[in-house]
Amino acid sequence: MLSQVNSAVLQGLEAVPVKVEVDSYSGGMMTRFSIVGLPDNAVKESQERVFAALRINGFQMSKRSIVVNLAPADLRKEGTGLDLPITIGIMSSYDSCAFDREMLNHSMFIGEVGLDGTILPVKGALPIAIKARSMGIRHLFVPKENEREAAVVDKVEVYGIRSLHEVCDFLSGLRPMEPTIVNTREEFLSGQNSFPFDFSEVKGQENVKRAFEVAAAGGHNVILIGSPGCGKSMMAKRLPSILPPLSLHESLETTQIHSIAGKLHRDTSLISQRPFRSPHHTVSDVALVGGGNTFLPGEICLAHNGVLFLDELPEFNRNVLETLRQPLEDRLITVSRARYNFTLPCSFMLVASMNPCPCGYHGDATHQCVCTPGQIQRYMNKISGPLLDRIDMHVEVQAVPFSQLSKMKPGEPSANIRERVIKARRIQEERFKDYKGIYCNAQMTEKMLHEFAEPDSQSLDMLRTAMERMKLSARAYSRILKVARTIADLEGSENVRSPHIAEAIGYRNLDRSDWAEIN
Repeated sequence: MLSQVNSAVLQGLEAVPVKVEVDSYSGGMMTRFSIVGLPDNAVKESQERVFAALRINGFQMSKRSIVVNLAPADLRKEGTGLDLPITIGIMSSYDSCAFDREMLNHSMFIGEVGLDGTILPVKGALPIAIKARSMGIRHLFVPKENEREAAVVDKVEVYGIRSLHEVCDFLSGLRPMEPTIVNTREEFLSGQNSFPFDFSEVKGQENVKRAFEVAAAGGHNVILIGSPGCGKSMMAKRLPSILPPLSLHESLETTQIHSIAGKLHRDTSLISQRPFRSPHHTVSDVALVGGGNTFLPGEICLAHNGVLFLDELPEFNRNVLETLRQPLEDRLITVSRARYNFTLPCSFMLVASMNPCPCGYHGDATHQCVCTPGQIQRYMNKISGPLLDRIDMHVEVQAVPFSQLSKMKPGEPSANIRERVIKARRIQEERFKDYKGIYCNAQMTEKMLHEFAEPDSQSLDMLRTAMERMKLSARAYSRILKVARTIADLEGSENVRSPHIAEAIGYRNLDRSDWAEIN
């Protein structure tokens, strides 16, 4: 008897529907099993898992030949999410099975099946739920651990199942089940203002806090340069607490990426805070940009709509760092491999930190640097000029002396800084409302710079002098104008004036070509 079960597999950030067709027929002295339709090894091995689960759960399998076709047959199928639909298909292909055929035809199934019939979690439940809704599927059966992320999608009844017995009894009408309901908006709003770190815990460093406020307001990339222990990592971890809250669309987009990567916690329905990713400096280029034999999003995609923090930047492999150049400009990454070609969003704020020299104490007032100018220059050369040009703001961080550290009161809380950042972002949203895909000053094109950040003659003379003395590139010129536009927005100024340009130039003082001389 032929049976058909709806399922889906992941292709990049999207789900592709798969029709699991099972034909079982009498013939021969033993049960034969074959899967066709370009299954990978994980799918092929489902035979052992499925047969063991059926036997242990008391399903009587007569000696039949079973053929499973995964349509469309020219699409490669990967992962263990097809275990459950294959199992349901085999059971419904037997005449003795009493499944509700009407419900089966309007349902979709995903899940890995354990040997004892337990339904185990899979990756990508959210994009699969989105695909089910677009197909008009009424019921979606997912593992219990994936039910909340899938239930975010409306117009589809999502059932979280723990075991094969549970789903079979429901399809046979023997046991009722209630769909999982998630109040998406309520849960999304409830988690937006709770952060583990706050800028009130940072004593001193007012210039760095100001730089972070400007960066957050305009979405600018930042590099922090300072001696060991001066607070670079501490302040970088607090950056998400002053960023504007995610919109519902951004949250859904971010959650979808983390769902595909298998990074969502069991109790998470929607990610309500901007992600903060901090990969170790031994990370590979594939782990950073994504890919692999079985595709997974990389760190830059997981940081989408959030922050990518690279601590000790010169310690990263230079080839790895160079892969960031195109994503920083385009906010997209195209991962091309022999078996696939995917374009993924990666609009993130890059925050990097580094020591000023190999020993770490160049320019430090309390420690003697033992590095020569040549060693300092070689250390800085580990970061290429083109990459450094793509970082809008270069901020020097000085250590806070103990005498001040022990007496200082708590600093300004993140909530106050965040209010100013949100106010500046609203100005930018209104400014760019007619420009698709532009949401903050850091995303402005050259044409938009001339329209919204054109300096006056006095500011232009100041900028010309700075570029000649500091030997800045044309890209650095654009970065200064973008940062100046953000500073003007924070002040509520309609035009970019010379004080805004002066502060923006101050954030380029640590350019690589001048570092060894100016300190």
